[in-house]
Amino acid sequence: MRSKLLQTVKETFYSSLPLAVIIIICLFIAPLSSPSDYLKIIVGYACVVLGQAMFLVGLETSILPVGRMVGGSFAKYNNLAFVLCFGFVFGLLATVAEPALSVLAKQISSIMPLVNSTLFIWITGTGIGIGVAIALVRIVKNINIKWVFAILYAFVFILVIFAPNEFIALAFDGSGATTGDVSVPFILALGLGISATFSKSKTNDDSLGIIGIASVGPIIAVLVYGIIVKAANGGVLPPENSYDMSTTKGLGDIIFGNIFDVALAVLPIVLISVPFLLFMLKLPKKTFAKLMLGVIPVYVGLLIFLSGIDFGFGFIGQYIGQIFFEESRPEWFKWLLLAVGFVLGAAITVSEPAVTVLGVQIEDLTNGHIKKMTIRITLALGIGVASLLSILKILTEINILYFLVPLYAISLIMMIFTPKLFVGLAFDSGGVTGGALTSAFLTPLTLSVAKAVAEANGGEMSILTNGFGIISFISVTPLIAIQALGIIYNIRLKKAEKEAAEETFDDLKDFVIQASEISDTQNAKESEEYVNE
Repeated sequence: MRSKLLQTVKETFYSSLPLAVIIIICLFIAPLSSPSDYLKIIVGYACVVLGQAMFLVGLETSILPVGRMVGGSFAKYNNLAFVLCFGFVFGLLATVAEPALSVLAKQISSIMPLVNSTLFIWITGTGIGIGVAIALVRIVKNINIKWVFAILYAFVFILVIFAPNEFIALAFDGSGATTGDVSVPFILALGLGISATFSKSKTNDDSLGIIGIASVGPIIAVLVYGIIVKAANGGVLPPENSYDMSTTKGLGDIIFGNIFDVALAVLPIVLISVPFLLFMLKLPKKTFAKLMLGVIPVYVGLLIFLSGIDFGFGFIGQYIGQIFFEESRPEWFKWLLLAVGFVLGAAITVSEPAVTVLGVQIEDLTNGHIKKMTIRITLALGIGVASLLSILKILTEINILYFLVPLYAISLIMMIFTPKLFVGLAFDSGGVTGGALTSAFLTPLTLSVAKAVAEANGGEMSILTNGFGIISFISVTPLIAIQALGIIYNIRLKKAEKEAAEETFDDLKDFVIQASEISDTQNAKESEEYVNE
């Protein structure tokens, strides 16, 4: 495990290098006043890299194998009600352990104490569980995935009409943060198991789109939660706290304070897995013990990761957002944040391992017609634009719906022209791009920018309403990018089939001509022999 950890630390460090470069450039523009702040950033950065690496190693040795076992074991249980129940429970508990969601929930609670961070996590997890159940029903009933997405998002935007403005961006951000390193493998394994057991077509293609459908659940859950919260407070939400991610606590105090919260995130999925592994799958004790030992680095890694964010990472994200609004700088200087947002979005995406995996999957499915590098570059540029749009929204204080409604409308209209395979891939890929680093760095940056804009404009729009939304932008961009690639692939495929058909027709035509010539020659020879006789 030690060599695997070192390798993962190296990969995590390399993937975070673009972020480190941006941090260094910004600190060069506006140096920190205290040497202790530099130490805080370095320690926080090291904790984020080490913690994420330990977390990923633990996943590979414990939670991910459990997810594959759970998904593959459903062939034994030909009972739809049982499958849906377990789909809901495992979707819920896997989501509760997501590090990106924990980070987001803390940020929300710090601004609006009325929203309890633990409750927010369980509400979004419940949304994922319900979404997983809907996705499994779709597979079993063989319902067209395009109709499912159209109906679900129509319902979402109906709820948006009644939801408080403060909860709209939260709902879409919560959805993007729920599908990550823990939940995605569990849900995908579940989908593959159901597809192999219940699907009429018996193909793995049916499992595509399960992440996309599941991720609609948290949007609906948070919007409903927002409607209830507002109604419970007499139709008026309480004032927000001023956003501040800096802390005077030491690293040890922060780690100690996070012990219980991290245990609450990891423990449920362990408790539900134990009876399943021991009594249903009847694993050997050694295998079971090995899986349970793998939970230790998951817990420790998540604890270090979240503590590193609290100690230094959130602080530097907030600091970078503030330096562009210093009084000593000209008015136009803040617009440089658009370039910073684009570079950050593109750099984080192009180095994201999950994006590479997605690229390999699409290259295999298209038989090499769409290269994995094309996928990475397309998503990197798309998410760079998404980050840019998010910061533009904050600087101009434009309502997020003026961006999200057209983007989702485009993605839903594109489904008409996109092959069904790529529709599922596109909506699944939305969960690949919004990860823990986005929540850890980009969200503090956008929140601090929103705070500066609110102070400059007299607080016309709240930090909660204007600051959140970057994860929602990052989640919607792949829907358009991957479907565009699917349409291009379909055009190329039809062109190749047409050329192949024309080539086959030409070959057949030549064959007929040659056969006719041979036949004419033989007939002439036979006639000549008949006359001679």
